[in-house]
Amino acid sequence: MPDRNGTIRVVVSTALAVLVLLAGPATAHSGHAGVAAENPLAAKVREVNARFADVGVATAEGYAPIPCVSGVEGGAMGIHYVNGALIEDGIIDISKPEAVMYEPQADGSLELVAVEYITTKGPANLDGHLFSFTNAPNRYGLPPFYELHVWAWRANPTGTFADMNPNVSCDATVAATN
Repeated sequence: MPDRNGTIRVVVSTALAVLVLLAGPATAHSGHAGVAAENPLAAKVREVNARFADVGVATAEGYAPIPCVSGVEGGAMGIHYVNGALIEDGIIDISKPEAVMYEPQADGSLELVAVEYITTKGPANLDGHLFSFTNAPNRYGLPPFYELHVWAWRANPTGTFADMNPNVSCDATVAATN
């Protein structure tokens, strides 16, 4: 629709959404089924954090679980294993994410799906990817912080760095408690 000057404005987000729909979901052939096309940061994250496929490694490195996080509009983040000391140090190190995220499985096991980098210092970025800002008060009881999710082991149709992933569920956790 023309504006006051008679020019037509294109809504950038709509144009980008159309491009994404036309391009369709891309997948890598790196042995990680359903992972988004090779994003250089996601590939680095996967390489340096592969040890966390074993949740025992996370606990041995000082990570502790918090309950599975589901989105109000569907999808989830999964169970976060958080290392409070890494949040407090304020240092972002690709090989030491502040949180490691797992999806609960029907057999009781946990599948590594993503990591999350968190800092109270910002604005923050990792390899040029800006962190999202979360103000206080927040559901985590933290002061204002910056965070970046990296869905390195599970494709996320809403984006490699989005918070919630519609391809992740907390249903197995809920079923286990009923």
